[in-house]
Amino acid sequence: MRNNTTIFDIFQTLLKKEEVITVCAVLGYKDTSRKFTVYDLFQFFIATATNEYKSFRAGSDFMNEAGLRAVDYSTISKKAANVDYKIAKKLFEILITKCNRSTRRILKLPKDLLAVDSTTITVGEGRLKWAKFKGNKSGIKLHVALNVNTLMPQKVIETTANKHDGPIGEKLINTDCILVEDRAYGKHKRYDMFKSIKQAFVIRIKDNITLSYPKNIKSLRTENSNIIKDVTCYLGEGSSKTENRFRVVQFSDFYGKSIRVCTNLMAITPEKIADIYKERWKVESFFRFIKQNLNVKRLFGTSENAVYNQLFIALIAYVLLHFSYVNVSQNFKFVKLSFCEFVRKLLNSTLQDEVQVCIDLLFKNINNYQICLW
Repeated sequence: MRNNTTIFDIFQTLLKKEEVITVCAVLGYKDTSRKFTVYDLFQFFIATATNEYKSFRAGSDFMNEAGLRAVDYSTISKKAANVDYKIAKKLFEILITKCNRSTRRILKLPKDLLAVDSTTITVGEGRLKWAKFKGNKSGIKLHVALNVNTLMPQKVIETTANKHDGPIGEKLINTDCILVEDRAYGKHKRYDMFKSIKQAFVIRIKDNITLSYPKNIKSLRTENSNIIKDVTCYLGEGSSKTENRFRVVQFSDFYGKSIRVCTNLMAITPEKIADIYKERWKVESFFRFIKQNLNVKRLFGTSENAVYNQLFIALIAYVLLHFSYVNVSQNFKFVKLSFCEFVRKLLNSTLQDEVQVCIDLLFKNINNYQICLW
């Protein structure tokens, strides 16, 4: 039995070379290179995401060791800058549709939870002249809508770091889900807009927001409840007041800190509202994982294409790894592995025999019933 499944095995199983060629053609990119193709570039960035390479030059030195066709680092750099990053983004979007599977809804809600937030990656000012940020820094942002139930990103929007979260957040709206967001997305006009389009939401509000004409909601609270207040009210006052009444639930977190959230969910308990907001932490865990494990804090290139190609391929690596873990872990009988442990052992080629058997079976089933991307 083979006992050395690699990230490239997963990549080549779930994302065929023919599929990449198809996406390139649809987006109008003609790959004329034979020595180092778009598919080769994406495999290099997969290696970059799962290793501690510091640059194109450093990565090129380990291509043979990683099982890739070696080329000079300048070839990689030029290719990364030349290939339209929208190809990688499109493949990412199609792949998450292909790999997204619903999991058990622990909170027993009628809709999935969609945690929306952003993460910023900064570098020196001279590195990204097109993305100047603060002081002597430049940087970019990834705005992510993470499906809390599947722990898969549902949509990602890339911007420079100086873009505000609120306006971009409106592009991540999904009326089939419950939006869970932090204070940066809390605008009174947005709450009224959400009500008009029937977008369910739970959003934290700032401590200085006035609650106008509050009315207590009578509800049965559980014993030892952490709920401090549960009211309907208008938010703000004067000309900035919301046009509609909304529900505001105030509760204490694990550290005793008071948190207020605004929502248009009226038919569930305040404790469940608090639990929904706490699920927002999973998007923070997602950001921490990709920064600690997928080498996204080091941006190799300086052009828009090079930067976003690297980041979207890193996100593809996350989707491939998480999809594999979810599908093989449900068949474990004698092994217990967290997602982080699975990733670490897979990348170090130290997976247990039982895990390897489950992976081989998964790959066999995928190859037998391969769903074409197009």
